[in-house]
Amino acid sequence: MKPDPEFAIVPFEAKYAKAFADLNYAWIMEYFKVEDHDRELLDHPSENIIEKGGEIFFAVRGNEVAGTVALIEAGGDAFELAKMAVSKQYRRRGIADRLVEICVDHARQCGKKRIYLLSNTSLGPAIDLYIKHGFKEAASSEPGPYERVNIHMELAIVGPAR
Repeated sequence: MKPDPEFAIVPFEAKYAKAFADLNYAWIMEYFKVEDHDRELLDHPSENIIEKGGEIFFAVRGNEVAGTVALIEAGGDAFELAKMAVSKQYRRRGIADRLVEICVDHARQCGKKRIYLLSNTSLGPAIDLYIKHGFKEAASSEPGPYERVNIHMELAIVGPAR
């Protein structure tokens, strides 16, 4: 599958905050229930992600947002990859691949050594995407902020920034 060149990947701007929330609330409500930590991040992304050293990326064409993903500062050598969402009408166009790739590049440029994520194995296409990009299941010694999480995955960041 070739990435869709019509969509640019851009960093957070306040004008995209609503799309970040809307895209994520849609998939969460489709598969699970919205939890308190979801609301914290989705309703206040600037305060809870950007201002704390994280980043949010968007796949956009004109003023239309097709997908989004967040990298949350996790302290030390890690980012958490979270809140990945692609609008149903734009799936299978390589957008999620590009979002993961920009996250890895950003983490590398920030000097991080790993990216971890929390997910659920019922989200087969998402798990397949993460595996495709080198994420591996990892043990987690800490309880996560979500009831729905049943898998912890990590990616080691190796090599210099491109």
